[in-house]
Amino acid sequence: MKSRVVVLLSGRGSNLQALLAAIDRHDIDAEVVGVISNRPNAGGLAIARAAGITTACIDHRQCGGQSDSQDEQRASFERVLCTTIDALRPDVVLLAGFMRILTPAFVRHYSPRLFNIHPSLLPDHRGLDTHARALARGDRIHGASVHVVTPELDAGPVIAQVVVPVMADDGPESLALRVQQGEHLLYPIVLAWYADGRLDLSEADIRLDANRLPATGVRFELDELAATATMLASRGHPMGHGHSRCDPSRGSHAPCDHSEVP
Repeated sequence: MKSRVVVLLSGRGSNLQALLAAIDRHDIDAEVVGVISNRPNAGGLAIARAAGITTACIDHRQCGGQSDSQDEQRASFERVLCTTIDALRPDVVLLAGFMRILTPAFVRHYSPRLFNIHPSLLPDHRGLDTHARALARGDRIHGASVHVVTPELDAGPVIAQVVVPVMADDGPESLALRVQQGEHLLYPIVLAWYADGRLDLSEADIRLDANRLPATGVRFELDELAATATMLASRGHPMGHGHSRCDPSRGSHAPCDHSEVP
């Protein structure tokens, strides 16, 4: 049976589009059964509607009464959000550029089947403005991480990362484009692992094919990921496709050194 997926987003939906493309290629044994946004004009809603997917917009600015406190408005928003998600009966909920900080109660309701993709090599650069912060610190590598969401912001166990080189002439925009390329390859791979029942999830650690993952999760280089993305359906390999430096089946758990260009 296909895994039922709900996607939460706030923007143009490029990660949603990448997930849908992989599903259409039969690379992932899953179905996106709903897309929910907190912004009425989010481009991701239009992508979902064009694909015939159920959509909903829950505008956080319209939740609660005018006299309600910020906490009361947030609680009202999350009650509606939970009801909407639960009606879709998802197996997993994916945050894909969902620009709302979720309360511990919401996270616990879905944990550990609530994933996020974050534009940095966690635990580095949690929060916003990750590309500018990576450049300001002089990082020579950057990237993106898919992790299980926990109550602490961007602190849940990492499932997988893609490492992106930082070029000498990079600005935040050019670096963001390169990281996004990696995101569009990485998120479908993680969803495929989940849909195939290969991930053992908890808020403490992650196992892939019974192998406990390191703190960095499975780490891929961008060029490696791009070159092997078309082999995603080759699920016989422990990593689902080409080898990685952090392939747990090969015993290599060493994270990439941030001082070196990969």
